[in-house]
Amino acid sequence: MIVLGIDPGLATVGYGILESRDGKVKTVLSYDCIRTSGKNSTTPQRLEEIFDRVCSLITEHHPGWIALEKLFFSKNVTSALGVAEVRGVILLAAQQHRVQVAEYTPNQVKLAITGSGRADKRQMQEMICRLLALPEIPKPDDVADGLSVALCHLHVVRQP
Repeated sequence: MIVLGIDPGLATVGYGILESRDGKVKTVLSYDCIRTSGKNSTTPQRLEEIFDRVCSLITEHHPGWIALEKLFFSKNVTSALGVAEVRGVILLAAQQHRVQVAEYTPNQVKLAITGSGRADKRQMQEMICRLLALPEIPKPDDVADGLSVALCHLHVVRQP
């Protein structure tokens, strides 16, 4: 099974693509981020760029699942609206390519990766690095988050 994990954001979309066999992660296929800038682009242009890049990732890697972090915000409503728009284009890309979608809260991801829903960002990054045998912590943080949500999905689907 191939899972494309995505941490959505308007400026930076972190992603990680993992392959598993027999319930174990076999390969880290790719991880990086999609960056968009509001400096010379409108929001619709940025959303189109994210949509196109996600479609390219789907076409290149043929994931069976997209694991997506659920929208969470506490104070910044403007930021949350941008993330919601990004989630919308990602969901559209998944639907157009007939890829199944699983959504996880930040606490579900933390619990799956570290065993604690209260883990901080640094603990998450170190654990992802260890669990996936990466040479260093992926940068920026959004990339580690994309890998985390993909690994969370693999943990969830292997449970009975």
